[in-house]
Amino acid sequence: MAAGLVISAPASGVGKTTVTLALARAWRNRGLNVQCFKSGPDYIDPAFHAAATGRASVNVDSWAMDRGAISHLVSRGANADIVLAEGSMGLFDGVAARGVSGTGATADIAELLGWPVVLVIDPSGQAQTAAAIAAGLRDYRPGVRLAGVVLNRVASPRHEDLVRRALNGVGIAVFGALPRHAEINLPKRHLGLVQAEEQGEIGKLIDEAARFVAEHVDLDAVLGSAASWSPQPAANGLNVTPPGQRIALARDEAFSFVYPHMLEAWRGAGAEISTFSPLSDEAPDASADVCWLPGGYPELHAGKIAANARFRSGLRAFAETRPVHGECGGYMVLGTALTDADGVRHEMTGLLGLETSFAKRRMHLGYRLAELAAPMPGHRSGARLRGHEFHYSTILAQPDMPLAVVHDATGAVIAETGSQRGHATGTFFHLIAEDR
Repeated sequence: MAAGLVISAPASGVGKTTVTLALARAWRNRGLNVQCFKSGPDYIDPAFHAAATGRASVNVDSWAMDRGAISHLVSRGANADIVLAEGSMGLFDGVAARGVSGTGATADIAELLGWPVVLVIDPSGQAQTAAAIAAGLRDYRPGVRLAGVVLNRVASPRHEDLVRRALNGVGIAVFGALPRHAEINLPKRHLGLVQAEEQGEIGKLIDEAARFVAEHVDLDAVLGSAASWSPQPAANGLNVTPPGQRIALARDEAFSFVYPHMLEAWRGAGAEISTFSPLSDEAPDASADVCWLPGGYPELHAGKIAANARFRSGLRAFAETRPVHGECGGYMVLGTALTDADGVRHEMTGLLGLETSFAKRRMHLGYRLAELAAPMPGHRSGARLRGHEFHYSTILAQPDMPLAVVHDATGAVIAETGSQRGHATGTFFHLIAEDR
């Protein structure tokens, strides 16, 4: 029987990912099988989890997924010794309106699975107030249990003592305190962490984090606080239909934002996936029956994409007879042009009329519920798709027929409708699940 824990925090940016990776690797170094999950729509962290544990990690999301889908995904941890679900943002942070099984908050997953929460708290600029915050989080919602706290970035032994005393005074266990340690900071850029596959030294960084955490945190006490858990049989799994039988998937540093559970579901339904690299000037497999361009960082590689004639002509030829779909960055590359951060306009593939600019930056972030006005690969017209949008590009032109009526989590209609033209479709949101 596995043991389950949720790693969360009062807010973003306090070190949840680093602590999760360090705990996972430290326990793995002790010979334990560790399984990680990511609560919420972050598609970058699961690759770090896999690097730390040697096991694939997937997202679980209470706004976009029903309980059956979450149970189905989490069941892969049944043969692990310890299962860690890393939260997103603060413990109770979600959207205002409830989705399929919750608001997207980490607390939803903790309550649904019955796993206690380990809080990572950064007490920089405070001392006893950290205990008030932890106590408030502990008492905020019945059904969410607090196991204890790991303090991160403590300034000095005196600072640590003040915070520990205050936490002990309100009955909250302190599993350990981490001094500042610059060597284990994970590099970031505009959409989050620099991806694991782009960091050649990621294994060494995780090893150092594990060593550091093992030195300062009582690993046995954290492990002992976990809840015994065995997965409940799921009446249903993911409601995912592959976009085709043979899928040509763009995959490189410019096209890498794919939810792992989607690829697994496609393969589980019998689809075959072949990858190609637009940055290496490769065209999609001519024997495929659909091409999928995921999101990523085309804005950082726009000049190279524009210069890669074999990729562009190959994609156009593919789209003459077969469906091509792009998500976010992939959607931008299906468009007419992309203006980079320096204001330079680059020609894209021209399969859609979309024109975007990264020079005029404005953040677009949040859950999306789309009702398709036309079919897209794997989904019929009228289907209700749940996804997540996160980018900084501005639409300069979106002249094609809209692909969908798209709402945010509050129900408000948004301008990012997606596009359809011929065999090409695109959306700014990344698909997570289809409503049943």
